[in-house]
Amino acid sequence: MTLAIAILNWNGKKWLEKFLPSVILHSKEAEIYVIDNASTDDSIPFLKSNFPSVKIIQNESNSGFAMGYNQGLKSIKADIYCLLNSDVEVTENWIAPILRLFSQDQNIAAIQPKILDYNQKDKFEFAGAGGGLIDNLGYPYCRGRVFENIEFDNGQYDDETEIFWASGCSLFIRSEDFWKMNGFDERFFAHQEEIDLCWRLKNEGKKIYYTGKSKVYHVGGGTLKKENPEKTYLNFRNNLSMMLKNLPASKAFFTLFFRLHLDGYAAFYLAYKNGWRFLLAVLKAHVYFYIQLPKSIQLRQKHQIDPYYQTKWLMFKHFLGPKK
Repeated sequence: MTLAIAILNWNGKKWLEKFLPSVILHSKEAEIYVIDNASTDDSIPFLKSNFPSVKIIQNESNSGFAMGYNQGLKSIKADIYCLLNSDVEVTENWIAPILRLFSQDQNIAAIQPKILDYNQKDKFEFAGAGGGLIDNLGYPYCRGRVFENIEFDNGQYDDETEIFWASGCSLFIRSEDFWKMNGFDERFFAHQEEIDLCWRLKNEGKKIYYTGKSKVYHVGGGTLKKENPEKTYLNFRNNLSMMLKNLPASKAFFTLFFRLHLDGYAAFYLAYKNGWRFLLAVLKAHVYFYIQLPKSIQLRQKHQIDPYYQTKWLMFKHFLGPKK
């Protein structure tokens, strides 16, 4: 199998300077590409001067994570894509366990490694941790991370197992499956587009996997900080659109009706905790969810599966109970 590592970049020279050397050192099996989303810093001259072996694809505009990858990957020919954030440090032998899993089961469409916190390397990182799951109300969480509670890595997720979604910060995916799904939903711009893609793959009977035999270290928040209301807007909007697209018809109305009410409570909690801009972000997310409603319905596949629920009613178990 041929492998291409694609790093999406927007004004991220400092991350490329810091982390690209580890990618080159530990990725001899792969061709390495940087897809640039019309950066206005000197990322491109820096790459050409310091990393001549890295291939550069230049998009015409900053079109976000989803469209940026869709545009850039059209120019890359490989059996496996690795979509890698620019703020990720990879480790020795991180690729071999993943290629082994792909070779063992043709039905595996996507795989993620163990994702640890670059700044606290014995702790899991928010965006992916030990593999992504989802509860019956559409709340994404991870083995190793439930809402804001993050576990230390004590080897508890050193296994290899099927999961529900693989993190976009280090996402290995068969190119054939990526394009069969028409790539990411470009309306998402950024955040949760990889969960939507994995859900669509599972609707087609494909498997999403995690391996703890491979690990990377992720800084996180390189483009949008957690305390940015734009991040809140994108997460709330995209999560609702994702559920409408992918939930079985028999469950979509009840689940979305319930979630819209819970989002209202969440908006006031966020306003109390972080300021009124966050309440407005949730309100804006709902408005744009309704605007996008016809297109989301149009994009529903012929078949929808019930997601694998490791736990149900996660929000209530977490905030009113002991599920951390």
